[in-house]
Amino acid sequence: MKESTMKYLSLMTMLLLGLHVGAQGTNFNSQRNWSLNKKEILFGIGATQFLGDLGGKDRVGTDFSLVDLDWPSTVMGGMIGYRYRFHPYFSTTTSIHFGMLSGDDAKTQDKARNERNLSFRSPVVDLSQRLEFIFLAKEKFGARYKVRGLKFTKDKNFQMYAFGGVGVNYFNPQAQYDGKWVSLRPLRTEGQGLEGGPKQYLPFTVTMPMGIGVRVGISKMWRLGIEATYVKTFSDYIDDVSGVYYDPALLGSPEAAFLSNPSTNPANYAPGQQRGDKQKDAYFYLNLVAYKNITYKSKSKARKKETWRGGRYKF
Repeated sequence: MKESTMKYLSLMTMLLLGLHVGAQGTNFNSQRNWSLNKKEILFGIGATQFLGDLGGKDRVGTDFSLVDLDWPSTVMGGMIGYRYRFHPYFSTTTSIHFGMLSGDDAKTQDKARNERNLSFRSPVVDLSQRLEFIFLAKEKFGARYKVRGLKFTKDKNFQMYAFGGVGVNYFNPQAQYDGKWVSLRPLRTEGQGLEGGPKQYLPFTVTMPMGIGVRVGISKMWRLGIEATYVKTFSDYIDDVSGVYYDPALLGSPEAAFLSNPSTNPANYAPGQQRGDKQKDAYFYLNLVAYKNITYKSKSKARKKETWRGGRYKF
């Protein structure tokens, strides 16, 4: 075979291989793809739902269960965070959730809870660190160039993931008294810190967030997704309700006495009787989340203007 023919065949082979690589999709496990989205900032907005002693369905409460969701007490919340993807299947996210939790016995038709008539709201701020496992993904680069006779494929960016982590939560339960919102913790509504009462609780608790999410790419720099998060806490006082009723005459103020037992039938809820169920509180987030890729800084198209600092000026 002539040398010119060999060169021609070698050139054609290299060209065909180049076209094949340019036209085929690249699996998300490839170094090139996932590393282009290593760093992202995220913003979310959505709904919060409390799972605790107050409110709930028109039935006996169910501990740690989404079956007891109290939809009328749903409140808005939001989040911001930073996500770092260090492996094709794994990433870690630092986030801050903020919002309001609420519960109201008057909104349930369960007789015992409705008659108890306790209610609360609490602003919450969560700082958490979590690990994400991407268990389903379709991340591919389409053809870089349109070649006649070859089908052109678009970029694809889709992920489903599960996550778990640890965090810390700040809360401040409040209730209405005389038309105003009053912080409940200083009132010691269950005799916290008083003779015969439980210890005063802290307005902080460790949390364990866990959940599932899905996100899709809407451009080279942005993704959009939905994320559901269940948060288990290690406090039973997010709603200021945990143990038994304390003698209202010993609480020291009219507002503390009323808010400790606002029942429509106070005689059925005497000191020493059950006020809460002593199960740790939990809550639920459902957020619409936007992710912005910050792995690479975009270069400005405009050039910086040269400033004159003395000496010869070049026109």
